[in-house]
Amino acid sequence: MTQKFSEVLHRLHATIHERKGADPSSSYTAKLLAEGAERAAKKFGEEAIELVIAAAGGDPKAAIAESADLIYHWLVLMAASGVNLDEIANELERREGTSGLAEKASRPGASK
Repeated sequence: MTQKFSEVLHRLHATIHERKGADPSSSYTAKLLAEGAERAAKKFGEEAIELVIAAAGGDPKAAIAESADLIYHWLVLMAASGVNLDEIANELERREGTSGLAEKASRPGASK
């Protein structure tokens, strides 16, 4: 990941958390957060589908725009769900160096 990408994500994450509890009529982010995790999850799902369509259609500019939307809505969803991003980082770190196939097979209920 580039330093620029990391810095932009950090600023976006901070902005989203600053909007928690703000007047929903003053900010789209505040509105999504006020509507709760279920609404944020639906928006994230919509954005995921739009990204898949853009990428499958071979449109790099659309894929870039939809990726930005997806990342924004993912961060909102995590904030609305009370998920700490450091916990996600810890989980990713735990998985480092492990085959994706092995990691998936180790999950409870995974078919082998």
